Amino acid sequence: MRWFGHLTEKQLRRGAFSGVDDLISAINEFIDATNDDPRPFVWSAKIDDILRKVGKCKAILEAVH
Repeated sequence: MRWFGHLTEKQLRRGAFSGVDDLISAINEFIDATNDDPRPFVWSAKIDDILRKVGKCKAILEAVH
């Protein structure tokens, strides 16, 4: 799972935060817990697939502007 997706699912989605400081604290807690048991990120997409998607997004943005 993507790191930000994991952060959202495990720490933020159902959280109730009284302000920005609470949100920052929750994010920092997640980072600390993740760093306690670090695991390397393994890319599963092929570079050609990534570049194709980037090309599609670029074409859409250029068509809009």
